[in-house]
Amino acid sequence: MPKEEMLEFDGTVIEVLPDGNYRVKLDNEHMVLAYAAGKMKKNRIRTLAGDRVIVEMSPYDLDRGRISFRHKTGPAVAPAQRRQNFRRR
Repeated sequence: MPKEEMLEFDGTVIEVLPDGNYRVKLDNEHMVLAYAAGKMKKNRIRTLAGDRVIVEMSPYDLDRGRISFRHKTGPAVAPAQRRQNFRRR
C-alpha cells in the first residue's frame, strides 16, 4: 500500500475540543480524534457538534484523522441568532 493512500470514513462530530481538535464518531461506531484540514481552516469552514463529516485516516494510526469535508445540512447559525458586527448607540 502506498504511503499517500488514505482511508476515508463518514462520521459525526460529537465534541469540539478547545485546541482545534474534534471527537468524531464514525459510522462503524469507532471514536477518533480529528483535526480540520488546512483548506478548511483557510476558507474558515466552521465545524460544530452534530455535523456530518468525512475523515481521512492513515492505515498506520486508526485513532487519529483529518476532517477533509463537512456535509452541507443547512445553516449552522439561524439568521435570528447572528451577532451584529456593528456597535449600537
